[in-house]
Amino acid sequence: MTAATQHSSGDMLADRRADYARLLAGSGDFASARELMEQALELAPRWAAGWFRLAEYAEKSGLKEAAAAGLAKVLDLAPADPFGAGLKIAVLGAGVVPSAPPSRYVEQLFDDYAERFETALVERLDYSVPEKLATLIFEHIRSARFSSVADLGCGTGLFGIRIRERAAFLEGFDLSANMLAKAREKQVYDRLAQADLSLSPFESGIFDPDLPFGRADLVSAADVLMYLGELTPLFANTANLIAPGGHFAFSVEDAGADQGYVLRTSLRYAHGEAYVRERAAAAGFDVLVSQATVIRKDAGEPVHGRLFLASRRA
Repeated sequence: MTAATQHSSGDMLADRRADYARLLAGSGDFASARELMEQALELAPRWAAGWFRLAEYAEKSGLKEAAAAGLAKVLDLAPADPFGAGLKIAVLGAGVVPSAPPSRYVEQLFDDYAERFETALVERLDYSVPEKLATLIFEHIRSARFSSVADLGCGTGLFGIRIRERAAFLEGFDLSANMLAKAREKQVYDRLAQADLSLSPFESGIFDPDLPFGRADLVSAADVLMYLGELTPLFANTANLIAPGGHFAFSVEDAGADQGYVLRTSLRYAHGEAYVRERAAAAGFDVLVSQATVIRKDAGEPVHGRLFLASRRA
């Protein structure tokens, strides 16, 4: 028997039953799919991805307790949680909402998504945050020319290409190596580096001993905060990166009446405007603009968000 991987249990018979289960699930027969996955996991009980799939079939069969139990097994087998099982448990109401998603989950999500990211997000989901954020900056910052710009969560470089002509030096940070590779292909960044914005400033990866603190006069974060719950680390990183008097432009999914942050069934976080303003102020920022907008579509429905422009106090 070979070592278990994410996509294979390492047991041929277990994999075959899992494949049949997938076919049944594809036809909408989640109850039968769940039964077959249970049989597969009897043969390969330490297959974390298999338990995650079983939990999915249980949830779609209306068995939330069974789904939560399966997800707990996933966490037991894969504590780094590349599947986002802890987020799913919280969405099911069987656990507390994490203050941030597991870094390994976000990294893997976007590593897997990198090849089709722009086609899926821009062409199919009408994603428009980079363009709208750039427009917000150009409308409200008089000079709109910057000596140094840091693009947090730069992804494939959609914001980078819109700010390049206004930036003497442009650096981008992302958790996903595959997304950084796509951004590198555009040849618009002067520096690209891997970083985890959920960590403290000295652990995050955005600081380089050869580059000074407070070096950026503009920091952007387009569609990044929805992959963070508690925003204190993000604002702390930004406050150390940005120069006094510099600007921070970012977007959030709008939590509406909820004044803190909430975890949506999409496994993305939404933030209340008052909460964002509070965390920004605590880190030394003044919010200059807060603008409601539609940031993308999800299952054909508009996803409402907010664009913010803040300045760091001198």
